Parts: sequence; C-alpha cells; structure tokens
Amino acid sequence: MAKYSVGIDYGSLSGRAVLVEIGTGRELASAVYDYPHAVMDEQLPDGTKLGVDWALQDPQDYLDVLAHTVPVLLQETGVDPVDVVGIGTDFTACTVLPVKKDGTPLCFLPEFKNNPNAYVKLWKHHAAQDKANHINEIAAFMGEKWPARYGGKISSEWEFPKLWQILDEAPEVYDAMDYFVEAADWIIWQLTGVQTRNSCTAGYKGIWSKREGYPSEAFFRALDPRLEHVIADKMSCPVTPLGRKAGELTPAMAEITGLKAGTAVAIGNVDAHVTIPAVKIDSEGKMLGIMGTSTCHVLLGKEEKTVPGMCGVVEDGIMPGFFGYEAGQSCVGDHFAWFVENCVPAAYLEAARKAGQDIQAYLSGLASRLAPGESGLVALDWWNGNRSVLVDVDLTGLMLGMTLATKPEEMYRALVEATAYGTRKIIETFNRSGVPIHEFYASGGISQKNPMAMQIYADVINLPVRIAGSEQGPALGSAIFGAVAAGKAAGGYDDVFQAARDMGNLKDIVYTPNPQSAAVYDKLYAEYDLLHEYFGRGGNDAMKRLKAIRVAVKKAKQ
Repeated sequence: MAKYSVGIDYGSLSGRAVLVEIGTGRELASAVYDYPHAVMDEQLPDGTKLGVDWALQDPQDYLDVLAHTVPVLLQETGVDPVDVVGIGTDFTACTVLPVKKDGTPLCFLPEFKNNPNAYVKLWKHHAAQDKANHINEIAAFMGEKWPARYGGKISSEWEFPKLWQILDEAPEVYDAMDYFVEAADWIIWQLTGVQTRNSCTAGYKGIWSKREGYPSEAFFRALDPRLEHVIADKMSCPVTPLGRKAGELTPAMAEITGLKAGTAVAIGNVDAHVTIPAVKIDSEGKMLGIMGTSTCHVLLGKEEKTVPGMCGVVEDGIMPGFFGYEAGQSCVGDHFAWFVENCVPAAYLEAARKAGQDIQAYLSGLASRLAPGESGLVALDWWNGNRSVLVDVDLTGLMLGMTLATKPEEMYRALVEATAYGTRKIIETFNRSGVPIHEFYASGGISQKNPMAMQIYADVINLPVRIAGSEQGPALGSAIFGAVAAGKAAGGYDDVFQAARDMGNLKDIVYTPNPQSAAVYDKLYAEYDLLHEYFGRGGNDAMKRLKAIRVAVKKAKQ
C-alpha cells in the first residue's frame, strides 16, 4: 500500500500544499490559499497607519492555509488519511512574531489589536535598519567573531533587529511576550502542541551556531541593557537539527486538516533551503536559486569559508554533514511586478488582453525578440535594497541609458537582466572566496513560467541552468522532510539523502549559454559592476540621501 507525505510552503502572499507519494515523488494534487490580509505595508486591518518600510502579516492567515488546502488534497485524490504518514512545512524567513507561553500571538489579544509591533514582521520588513546598523557597528567595535559567518554584517530582515525595534518602540509588547518565534516554528507549534526551534532559521536568521551557540550576554548588554538576558527571557527553546521529528499532529489539528491524529510532523524549515532535496542536490558546487518575489541562493560546502555579503553559513543548516551557504536578492519577481503595475501603457495592456496573455507573458514575448545589448540599457536590481553582496536595504533602483525611443519591453528586459547580473555578482563572490560553483539550478515560479529569463540567466552567468521538476519546489522539499520525519518503519525514510534521490525531481530541459550572447553580456555586466561599486560602496551615496529626504517628508506629512 502506497504511503504519502504532505508538504506545505508558506510564501509571502499565499500558502501552497502538495500531496506526494513517498518513494516516487509523484505529486498527486496541489492546493493554494491566498492570504486574506496579504502583506500589510500601509495600515493594519483597523486602519492603524504603518511607518515607512513596514511589512506585516496576520498569523490567522497561516492557520487558514491548513484549513483550506489540506482538505482539498484529500478530497481531490481520495487518499485515506491513514496512509498520509508525514507532514513537512517551510516558511519565508526571517518572519517572526511575539507570542504568549501557550503560543498565542499577541496580535490576537484585544489589547494589542491596534499595535503594529504585535503582528508578524515579514522577511521584507525593513523598518529596523537602524537597529541592524547598530548591531553591526557594536559587533565590529567589540571584535565579535560571529559576523564572519554572515559575510561581515547582518540586515534588518533578521531576528534581532526586529526584536530590538519592538523593545524600543513598544516596550509593552516586549514585556507581554513570552517568546519571540519564527513563523516556521510557530506553525509547527500549532500543529503539534510542542514548541521547537529549527536549526535553519536559528542559524541563518538568529545568530546561532551549532558550536558556539548565541552571542554572549555581554554583547546583548552592549546593544541595550534591557537585552542582556534576551536569550533566556525570549528565546529559551532548544534548537533542533533539520530532518528530525518535531512531534505529532494534535486531535484538534487533525479535525481541521482531515488528517490522522498522531501523523509525524517534521521540524520547521525555510522555503529556500528546503528546496535543495527537491532538486536532487546532494553535494557541493551546485547553487540553487529559488526565484520568486525575491531570490534566495543556497548551496552545500564541505568547509566553512568566509564569503563577503553572504547571508550565512550554518553547519547542518540545509543538509546533514554539510555547511549550508545562503545569499540572496531582495527584489526579483517584485521587480517585474512593480514595472507592470506602474509603467506599462494602456495600449500594451489591451494588446495583451487581445492576445489572451497576462501582461508579463506579453512583455516577455516582445522582449525575447531583442538581442542582448540592443536596448542600450543597464539597470541595478535594488528596488527593494540589496541583500547580497552589499547587505544594504537603503540602496534603491537605477536604470541607465533610456532615451525618448526606449520602449517598455526594453525596460522590462533590462530589469530581468539586472537580476541575472546580481546573481552573477553573488556567484563570482563565492568563487573568489574559495566556495566554487560549477552548476546552477533554478526553482520557483519564474523558473517555470519565463523561458526568456532563464536563457538570460544562462547567458549572463555563463553556466547551464537546470530547472526544478516541480512547480512547488519548496512544498515538495517539505514533503520529503515529512517523509523523513515519519521514518522508514512507517513507510517513510530514515535518511534525507535517499529520500531526495527517490523523491526529488528535475525537468529534462537545460538552458545552455549562447556564446555570442554571453560575450555581449560580459560587456554589459562590466557596466553593471561599475555602477554596483560606485553606488553600492560609497562612491556616491545619492540613493541614501534621496531616501532620507523621502522618509523625512513622509514623516512630516503623517
């Protein structure tokens, strides 16, 4: 009798679930639930206004994903819940929330409904950049060793800047919370009734090390005397390695999902990192780019190296026995969405409608007819700041070379090319730092839907690009870890590498570099690199000056 695993991927705007056959990786069904509250970046549901660079979510949306997607999987397939032996989940990160000791989010409590700091701070919440700057400055002053594991500095997207922001702006929220938890761990808590903390988010986003633990109390005291005992006071849950069983599905959650109480639930994971087994990566030298609203780059290594601007290197942070490396770009799919929402003429929208295409597919069709360099444009991919290798959310976008003859498809292609240049910059930085990259894999919606973009990436980075076989790569990876949590005796696996070999999936298509295009892109990348260094490393801080003016004016208008 076949056994199955459920994988649930919590993204920035929706939750996606798949039901997967253990042993083959065959996906029987998938279901998607869009978050009703989406991303709250202007106001709370009650109208409370948010500041600049805020990005919040409501955790009720995460629970609703379980109630709306998993029953659909069972109904569509007719699979007996008894034969579903494992559940795995993944989340965007760092996505964090303050909770009470029983796991209740503070934003669920009436007294905190209108307090922005009581809600989930999404990964792209950048309003704590000043706190990140202070953390980096004090760590450098004190000679802390841990920043080297993160390319030299951390960003506002991480856990401690966000927690410090709460303490500074809303001490009543800080005092009321018993724990500050990753959403990746909170959803596991809801499923099992057991609080856990996974090694992936703790290592990459919470400055935790398998060998050294967290930074010292002296360091936190130097940040703010009120933070001296922050680990004991707000983060005392032990850290558990990936691939372990977190607990079992509670009767209450079994009723909500339609699954069987007692079903094994895997330790929480991160959307990018969990995709590694879904594309069969089991050795070093292979970079995976998970391309969605942002892109996260992950790879395995046998040694720990210091790579400027990387988001982290964590022992056993992705797969056991390897050092897992992470880098990323903060604006990719968001980049293209911004353009079509704000910069496309009505005539193009009408033409796309008549052609029966969405506007991005229509623009891609036009842009694919252009030769590399034909537009005369080069852009920087910083519309949402730079994650790697500069680690600076105060950087902003730029497009150079526009004339009165510039067309929308040329601008759209230039934005796609900019994201490919950003990936090349990351790859080159890893190569120079002793972490060689020989192969590139792509997962996520862009890799599945935009052949033009994938060919541009192959030409720009001058490497073949292999494509994930599943449209729901993170969800498949979560299902693989769910099968491992179940264990071989229950019909799953005891080894994640064997599970990946059996259940991972790649498309037959491989995008190979075109030598002529690659030669032109070498020239264009050289221009990108000049702009990257000039605007990104202090040659001209015009972007930051303009942003400071914008923030001041917006605050004055509030």
